Amino acid sequence: MAGHSKWSTIKRKKGEKDGARAKVFTKISREILVCIKETGSADPANNGRLRDLIAKAKSNNIPSDNIERLLKKAAGGTEKNDYEDCVYEGYGPNGVAVMVECLTDNRNRTAGEIRCYFDKYGGNMGMAGCVAYMFERQGVVALDNEDEKINSDVLMEHVLEAGGDDFSMEDGTAVVYCTPDTAAAVGAELEKQGYTVLSAEAEQIPSTYVKLTEDEHIKKMTTLLDVLEDNDDVQRVSHNWHNPEE
Repeated sequence: MAGHSKWSTIKRKKGEKDGARAKVFTKISREILVCIKETGSADPANNGRLRDLIAKAKSNNIPSDNIERLLKKAAGGTEKNDYEDCVYEGYGPNGVAVMVECLTDNRNRTAGEIRCYFDKYGGNMGMAGCVAYMFERQGVVALDNEDEKINSDVLMEHVLEAGGDDFSMEDGTAVVYCTPDTAAAVGAELEKQGYTVLSAEAEQIPSTYVKLTEDEHIKKMTTLLDVLEDNDDVQRVSHNWHNPEE
């Protein structure tokens, strides 16, 4: 997973104030509402998927009161929007593979916006499957190691106890790998051990990476990722750009 460093961005966003936090909550709220609708249960004690999403919300500094209000709203059936999953695939500058996972109540609107972003910033949106084969879904838990105090031997022991498979040390971060459906649970266990969890979720991990050397390509790719992640319908963006500056 070398080159997939996005943790500096996560740290920055965790430090941002109300605007960024509200946008994160909007995205996680949609996931929670869809989960409750699909499973028919708003009780995290009996809904493992919901429990993982609540853990994700808490790891993103969402206040417990906000989460409780959302659960009551979903349980009461007052949410009228019907969100559906959709994935858009395409290429950024110089052939960087990009996957955009969305939850939307209007496919036409979302598809039009995503296509516009690709076109405007040096890429193009492709057909379903055009880049998916370059990625593998995997559980990823990122731990803050800015002070470089994490001991590799101790972490390995904790990772195995938490249900993880392996880990790697990146610049200021320890990245733990696990199965896609156990990321939140592994993150919660590691948090109990005293680690600071930056993120814990299933991600699309690329098998190969692309480097950008031209300033114009780097600028456009950076902007493309920013506008995609800023869109309320977009839940997560995966790509195979190796950016050593992140």
